[in-house]
This record gives sequence, C-alpha cells and structure tokens, in this order.
Amino acid sequence: MIRAIFVFAYIALAMVLLLPWLIVWTLITKNPGAMYGTAMRAIRFLLRIVGVRVHVEGLENIPPSVCIFAANHISAIDPLAFIPAIPRRVAILVKQELFHIPLLGAAMRAAQFVPVDRADRESAAASLDLSVACLKDGLSFAVYPEGTRSPDGRLRPLKKGAFIMAVEAGVPIVPVSIAGAQKIMQKGSWKISGGDVMVRFGPPVDGSGYTLESRDELRERIESLIAAGLPEEQRPPAKTA
Repeated sequence: MIRAIFVFAYIALAMVLLLPWLIVWTLITKNPGAMYGTAMRAIRFLLRIVGVRVHVEGLENIPPSVCIFAANHISAIDPLAFIPAIPRRVAILVKQELFHIPLLGAAMRAAQFVPVDRADRESAAASLDLSVACLKDGLSFAVYPEGTRSPDGRLRPLKKGAFIMAVEAGVPIVPVSIAGAQKIMQKGSWKISGGDVMVRFGPPVDGSGYTLESRDELRERIESLIAAGLPEEQRPPAKTA
C-alpha cells in the first residue's frame, strides 16, 4: 500500500502545484504540447520511483502518419505505461465522469481528450464522430477496444468503435500488446507492486483498406495481432468447435 499512497500523493501534488500553470500556458499558446510532454515525463519518473520498469518493443512499426493505437487493457497501470511509450501526442477516449474532476477535467479538454458515456448510445455516437474529426485533423488516438479491463489478464473480444473510427478516418491501426501490468496492479486492488511491464507495438493495419461492412475483418485482424504479442497466459482461450 505504500507505493499506492505515494502514487496518489504524487499525482495530487502535481495537479495542485503544476497543472494550473500548464493549463494557463496551454490557453495562452493554444498548444497543449508543453502540458502533454510535462505530464508524460512526470509519469515516467513516477514509475521509476515506485519500481515499475517499462520495456518497449516495436517502435519501428509505428507509421509516421496519423494512426490509432489499439491496446489490450489489464490494469489501472496500463495508461501510465502505455501512453508515455507512444512517441507522439495522442488523444484518448476517457470516461465522462473523469471530466468532472476539477483541474483534471480542464487539462483533458485542453489536451483534446474525448469524453465518452458508453451507457448513452447517442452520446457514445457523438464521441465517435468527434474522434473521427480529430483523426482527420491530424491527431492520433490511443484506445482500449475491449472497453474495460480484463478480469483475468486474458484478451477479451474487441468492440467495434475503434474500427469504425479507423475506417471512417481512413487511418492505420497499430496493435499494442501490454504484458505484465496485471501483476503490478490487479483489477479491484489498490496494491501496487514493483515489476516489469512490456509494451509491444505490432505491425499496423491500414483502415482505409476496409469498409464499414467489412469492419469485423479489421477487428479480427487486430485482435489476432494483439494476441500474438502477448504471453500465452494472456491470450484468449482456444476456441472449441
């Protein structure tokens, strides 16, 4: 629990002491780059302090153009390991409730993060349209197409939203396999342990080669690539006839 207390205290202090100035700077310059870069450096430093070692493979697979990074989701630690590993600024689909948190909500809006309410179909559709517009404007996205954290660490079936985004925006999807994070912080637990997390970027698949009618083929392709980058204990159970 000591690591967890340190993490939450670190984040709280950063939000109170540093974030307001970064938000003001972002509003003045109309450029969230400095705020985003500072946040990523702070997160990487935090992980090192609490003994979480992030290993990154496959950076050469990331295309130079706008793309969607689609990762499996196994732990609350995932975003802290995954997002800073991406060598460019990305937007993220975030639960709408988090935008109500003072300072954090303002920072996420300034960084062009997109709120999503999966319980409201109209709201979710509007978030999808906004995400496609951001992609067309040149901003890449990081998403968890499973929709929620896996309870046992195994890859769950992927939902359709990310693939609609890729097809409508005509951008590649980069499959990302995250391994080991479930051992750092398990779902439903506040305990944080030291250890290793692997973030592996797989070969991209071009969404412009698919249509909305064939998006399931794209989804299945990305699901298989994410699974291929995971250790055996995190892959989906073998399908039985």
